[in-house]
Amino acid sequence: MLKVPTLLVALAALAGCVQTATSAQTAPAAASQLSGQEEAVVDLSRQKWLWMADRNMSELEALFHPSARFVHMGATMDRQAELNVIRAGQIQYKRADVSEASVEMIGDTAIVYSRLRLLAVVGGNEVTNPFSVTEVYVRSGGRWQLASMAFTRLLGD
Repeated sequence: MLKVPTLLVALAALAGCVQTATSAQTAPAAASQLSGQEEAVVDLSRQKWLWMADRNMSELEALFHPSARFVHMGATMDRQAELNVIRAGQIQYKRADVSEASVEMIGDTAIVYSRLRLLAVVGGNEVTNPFSVTEVYVRSGGRWQLASMAFTRLLGD
């Protein structure tokens, strides 16, 4: 888990690019070739962005697996640190414009690959960054839980 000075440095690094927008939205991914189970996981991924923007802590607490890890630009957080950052508004997720999403199923594991533009408020600065996001969901107790989410900033717009 990150200490506060390390987290602040990581948050400052994320605040590198600035732009604007308002509420969280996600664009539909090409789901025409997805199975029912694959589509359900992609839909859950889309819903997660809305819960993050709304700071819907009860849904996020249920969604995030107890062993979950979150890899941001310059910071890696465990489940509790990520929840604390969202709850405190240190990162305010505003809008996720998903332009592409695909999913690979491996048994009770689903890996969602998304390409998106994310608007967030980090350290008081509005930032928009293009990301490739990899999310790993595991099926546990009859439901999908997010076990890992990693952001890779893309070059260009």
